[in-house]
Amino acid sequence: MIYSKEFYSILSKLFQLYSRKISFYSYTFSLLVNIPANAKWAQNGVTIAGGHGGGDATNQLYRPYGLFVDDDQTVVIADYENHRIMQWKNGDTTNGQVFAGGKGQGNGLNQLKYPSDVLIDKENDSLIICDQGNRRVVRWFCHSSTAQGEVLIDNIRCYALAMDDQRYLYVSDEGKHEVRRYQLGEKNGILVAGGNGKGDGLNQLNRPTYLFVDRDHSVYVSDWNNSRVMKWVEGAKEGIVVAGGQG
Repeated sequence: MIYSKEFYSILSKLFQLYSRKISFYSYTFSLLVNIPANAKWAQNGVTIAGGHGGGDATNQLYRPYGLFVDDDQTVVIADYENHRIMQWKNGDTTNGQVFAGGKGQGNGLNQLKYPSDVLIDKENDSLIICDQGNRRVVRWFCHSSTAQGEVLIDNIRCYALAMDDQRYLYVSDEGKHEVRRYQLGEKNGILVAGGNGKGDGLNQLNRPTYLFVDRDHSVYVSDWNNSRVMKWVEGAKEGIVVAGGQG
């Protein structure tokens, strides 16, 4: 099967922008699950954000990390070295908009420090941001009159975020080598992967980074320093190696 030009061009744009990870709600982009093995993709991507060299102008990015794509194809990007979150609307490839941060690195509620991931919580029209350098997860409301965020979780070496269809937030902690699930508003969360110290056992992780949560609430974890991808079924005490892990 060959998908429509519009469909695969959108996907190729995203992969070209940052190949390490794409973050979606599993239920808003569940058609990914149904892509057949013989699907074909465009051979060349199209730049939809940045592409003007590394810098801090509104038409530039500097080491973009995680991103999220909304239903209207607006792309929200964690612009890591610029300490800001950028928003690029569909069709506007000239300039993005600074949505959060962009006031220099710092720990003020109107600042970010090396944000590494972002997602959109559509239920209350807000962005949830992994503010890695400040060791916190923050929320910025899209239509707030105050240009600042609020702290959801602190004292965490967060790297990446995911959200399931019940609005539980999943956060990878590369300091504690674990992934926790949080109900929005709670501070401690429930351990869902790792948490047994740094290591390469099936019940361990070593610097977990990006995440994906499927419809069954299984968590897929990029286990960076173990060079593998792990799957942790909901409630499991250990994970399953689904890719890599051969050294």
